[in-house]
Amino acid sequence: MSNPARQLADVITLPVRNIGGQAASVVGTAAEHARVWTANEVDDWGRDNGFVDRVWSASRLRWHISVGGAEHIPKRKGALIVVNSRRFSLAPIFAALAIGGAVGRPVRFVGRPDVAPLGPTMQRLGGLLPIPREIESALRADELIVLGAEPQLTNRTSGTIDHRIVGAATMTKTAAIPAATVSVPLRRSARVEIGAPIRLRRKRRGPLEELELADALQAHLDGLLDELGGAMTGTPLDWLPLGGIGGV
Repeated sequence: MSNPARQLADVITLPVRNIGGQAASVVGTAAEHARVWTANEVDDWGRDNGFVDRVWSASRLRWHISVGGAEHIPKRKGALIVVNSRRFSLAPIFAALAIGGAVGRPVRFVGRPDVAPLGPTMQRLGGLLPIPREIESALRADELIVLGAEPQLTNRTSGTIDHRIVGAATMTKTAAIPAATVSVPLRRSARVEIGAPIRLRRKRRGPLEELELADALQAHLDGLLDELGGAMTGTPLDWLPLGGIGGV
């Protein structure tokens, strides 16, 4: 027969052992989450995949961004995705994050400055210098790149599009795709609506091709915005955590 004193000791110490095991499990799980959260994997273009995942996860606590038309994005090839933008909205960055999350591919954006500390931070998010040569090199490597049109006060119409960057797409024979970004004041909701790739009716050579393609992208962006009917205030208040104001 078992010793009664030992049985009593087991009864007393069993909950302690269980609690200790549970605590160890919790600590181990927390450590694993911390390891995943702080893990970094920088690619050849300076994009930190772990950092991008963390920023995207954090942004979803603040905004609910839906993406439509993701089937227009190439599965493996590169593409230049042109979005409308309003002042102070950082639309190219959040469009890149949203599209990347929808298609499961890294998406970069044009417009990081070449000065510290903002430049390196934007590079970790996938930012590229607004230099046609760099954009062309990335497109030749089959990268997805978001280019923002000239910022406007509202998103009712899109601004002009830098034809020099569009020229990188024409030089590499890469798809040029319009994507409208809209948000609703006083709500968390925002949307990125991706259109079909633009195909010019006639082929041209030289700078006329990039100029016509830039104009066609702007016209299609305006059409997408008309269809969505998005209304934005176009002020820094859209980014403040007040009453759900926010969006792309």
